[in-house]
Amino acid sequence: MSAPQALERALAAGVNRVVVIGTDATSSAEALAITDLTADVELYATVGLHPHDALQDIEEIVALARQGHPRLVGIGECGLDYFYEHSPRAAQRAAFVVQLRLARELDLALVIHCRDAFDDLFDVFDVEGVPARTMIHCFTGTPEEATECLARGTDISISGVVTFKNAESLREAARLVPLDRLHVETDSPFLAPVPHRGQPNEPALVSVVGEFLAELRGEDVEQVRRETSKNSARLFKIDHS
Repeated sequence: MSAPQALERALAAGVNRVVVIGTDATSSAEALAITDLTADVELYATVGLHPHDALQDIEEIVALARQGHPRLVGIGECGLDYFYEHSPRAAQRAAFVVQLRLARELDLALVIHCRDAFDDLFDVFDVEGVPARTMIHCFTGTPEEATECLARGTDISISGVVTFKNAESLREAARLVPLDRLHVETDSPFLAPVPHRGQPNEPALVSVVGEFLAELRGEDVEQVRRETSKNSARLFKIDHS
């Protein structure tokens, strides 16, 4: 599916704002370029170096961020991944610290990937501090880890993983997140929610996750849609008028 097709389908599903996430120098440049498309959906981008690719040149990300693109709203996806550990832990941590500091320097949102690495994540936070607008992207941790993230001032974003049969611990964590700190995402093209699991994910399916969360938390669907939209506008400093 092409980007214009995905955006058309998103708009038809009621999605009118998309943040395209960078994970290395190439995808970050592409994310910025996508924001130049003519579309009825508002388009924004982040630039970042994923922990899987922590050995790549972080200075390319720094240079992209400092260009000051008008649609750049965040740094990331960056962080720590000790589940796959495709890059050495020391390299992951070093690249993450550079990006955390960059987000603070440029007053941009920080979008964090963390898998099986929360102890080290909290150690970085305790040493470096937490930028004012920080989100744990695609959170898949425990209720205890969610509580620790919230205590340090981060927002938490939930993806289609919450709909999976074996995700009871995540569902418990999702119930703990205050509505004004909650985000809903797709992580496209990965992690399509049930009943679309196994298919390529797309922005149009974000409402499936949001509706599931509303039911899980015992909240009104429209209220969850409205409040999570406000939360993303706040996080990324996007006009919500």
